[in-house]
Amino acid sequence: MLKKIMVFALTATLFAGVAQARHHGGGFMGGETPQPTQTGGFKGPGIALGTVQGLADMKDDSQVHLKGHIEKSLGDEKYMFRDSTGTFVVEIDDKRWHGQTVTPQDTVEIYGELDKELIGQSEIDVKRIILVK
Repeated sequence: MLKKIMVFALTATLFAGVAQARHHGGGFMGGETPQPTQTGGFKGPGIALGTVQGLADMKDDSQVHLKGHIEKSLGDEKYMFRDSTGTFVVEIDDKRWHGQTVTPQDTVEIYGELDKELIGQSEIDVKRIILVK
């Protein structure tokens, strides 16, 4: 009987340790200092800087990178963007601002996806906006 109790206690302890490791994201949880989570990805050339004028020659869903100014809000997360070649409507979800405050005088870089419409107004769905210092 004592042997069964010991096997049960050992099994319960083992399962509790596995459950705790899963709860904490896995990994070794001994007396060592936890290692930082590594993040990474591609490091090298990205999407070339384009212009509003160049958007006319691009296909739907093309990745874009523009540098210019946001002139005004058009409502419903849409804004008028301007560079030296013209203006274009961009859609910037609230979560993309990341606490940045941008004025028409500020220069920004935007990265996004061209949403070309056959009927109606085309726009850029902005995925990232960077305030240029």
